[in-house]
Amino acid sequence: MNSFHKNRLQPALIRPMVLGLLCLLAPFFFGGHPWCALAQGIDIPAVHLNLDGAKGPEQVSGALQIVFLLTVISLAPALLILMTSFTRFAVVFSFLRTALGTQQAPPNQVLIGLSLFLTFFVMKPVWQKIDRQALTPYQQHTISTEEFINRGTAPLKDFMLRQTGEQDLALFVSMSSNTRPKNAESLSIWTVIPAFVISELKKAFQIGFMLYIPFIIVDMVVASILLSMGMMMLPPVMVSLPFKLMLFIMVDGWSLLIGSLVKSFH
Repeated sequence: MNSFHKNRLQPALIRPMVLGLLCLLAPFFFGGHPWCALAQGIDIPAVHLNLDGAKGPEQVSGALQIVFLLTVISLAPALLILMTSFTRFAVVFSFLRTALGTQQAPPNQVLIGLSLFLTFFVMKPVWQKIDRQALTPYQQHTISTEEFINRGTAPLKDFMLRQTGEQDLALFVSMSSNTRPKNAESLSIWTVIPAFVISELKKAFQIGFMLYIPFIIVDMVVASILLSMGMMMLPPVMVSLPFKLMLFIMVDGWSLLIGSLVKSFH
């Protein structure tokens, strides 16, 4: 009986699909049909692919700028994660969720979105400085591409240097084959980036350790009470979760944590 109904329903589903496909293909095969009056008024742009040699240095420069722009767009996620405050926010929020023991609450999309908007908030002065010193003059054709890159990376480099520990900088300076710089400002940005990432991970793990302490104490107290009552078959995590949530809410944990994280970048 199920197969009979299935065979009877298939033509009913196929007929609208065939009619829709014919309507879409009609403008190409039946150009004079009244149904195609609307389609004839739409102009389809032509695409030309030119593989001839460049006629001047301006065409070569334009092609190189397009290649550079595509490269930057492909590296944008890595730049956003590793060269901004995003790493610290994301790692700390992940530690918080694990310490609370709430499994998938808040979900990853919420934590990543919150980390992203907090990153925009923290990095706004840096991006405004980049726009004022590099992007606007470059759009006005007052500086070259090389100077645009140097001016654009300078504010970002200063931000990373303020958040990077001396030991992390010394580690990558000692591993690099370049000559020892006179000061931190003369370091290459390729040396500053990995040192900044390590410093961010170190600070995020330190904050995560501090977050774990009060919740571990709650787990230990609940486990001791359950053990003394002889309720060994009841998971302590199930009982301690409401108390940890209550503790986090009573101290206004989100405001306290986010405020401390944002202030740590100033």
